[in-house]
Amino acid sequence: MVVERIDYAAGSVVGRGALVWNDKIERPRPLLLVMPNWLGVTEAAIARAARMAGDDYIAFVGCMYGLGKTCDGPPTSKAWVEEIASDPAERRTRVNAALDTLVAEGTRRGIGDPSKTAAIGFCFGGANVLELARSGADIDAVVCVHGDLAGALPARKGDIKAALFILHGTKDPVAPKADRDALEAELDAAEAKWQMLNFGGLLHAFAEEGINVPGIGVYDPGAARQTYKMIDDFIGNVFANRI
Repeated sequence: MVVERIDYAAGSVVGRGALVWNDKIERPRPLLLVMPNWLGVTEAAIARAARMAGDDYIAFVGCMYGLGKTCDGPPTSKAWVEEIASDPAERRTRVNAALDTLVAEGTRRGIGDPSKTAAIGFCFGGANVLELARSGADIDAVVCVHGDLAGALPARKGDIKAALFILHGTKDPVAPKADRDALEAELDAAEAKWQMLNFGGLLHAFAEEGINVPGIGVYDPGAARQTYKMIDDFIGNVFANRI
């Protein structure tokens, strides 16, 4: 797999993401934006994008903090996330810039198929891809995995062009049932095409390997395996116009 760091304009910062692809495959492939958790564009985030890209996608790990900044977790990550959440318009600009960069770089190299685009986000990244969808981005599929579901700028009727798939734990304290209910109402009012799958009893970060914070977030290998399989099925069905 090839990994190329790419700097790009992203609102008030310069993003530094990572384009990931198998250069042994010659055919143009669909484009997959992967928005990482609150640690940023880490080696683990790039490795996850590489696994998801495989032989089938051109992936790009988007940067929300600028210059590829990463951290080890709280309190730094919490402060960075809160800063971004305080400016919803800037947040949308940054995640849209990541999508635009993926499309431009994949097209310029002749390795990507810009007619098929999807975005996946985990935790903080899940919230960011939801904002991408809410912003009206021209993208086929958006998948949010245990993300923060609340949005400061709710989608209006007709705003959302993507088919949405939300995977969540019923005991996630980051986005409890009230937030799930509010998102359902928002998406219905926006007349979006959406699906939500709730894993009974699971906390936050169930697909984040190595996470074990009792009462907040715990990795669940079975749910993680199901999640990746369902993501593949969902995106494949969207691209095939079956959803």
